[in-house]
Amino acid sequence: QVHIVESGGGLVQPGGSLRLSCAVSGNISPIYSMGWDRQPPGSKREWVATVAHNGRTTYSASARGRFTISRDNAENVAYLQMYSLNTEDTAVYYCVYTDTRDSSTGQGTQVTVSS
Repeated sequence: QVHIVESGGGLVQPGGSLRLSCAVSGNISPIYSMGWDRQPPGSKREWVATVAHNGRTTYSASARGRFTISRDNAENVAYLQMYSLNTEDTAVYYCVYTDTRDSSTGQGTQVTVSS
């Protein structure tokens, strides 16, 4: 079983920045990807970004150019640095761990963009 702990959410003003962290532990595969999904209020969960084990990154259209996903393989931690936040970025952000056997999702961290 993989254990996921997210942190870094909170309240930020429009135009502000925030960095989310995701630490994984437990039965971790040697090769795995990490990513972030989010679920805005009243909407379905949507994919935000993914970083592969080799560091290759992919982004949704809404995240590209404003968000940066990264990881530290030695610490089994992934980050999502978010810039130029706007009210549409308000959501619960979930960390997703995926290996060849399974996928696990964290409990989520709330990000609220409001003045």
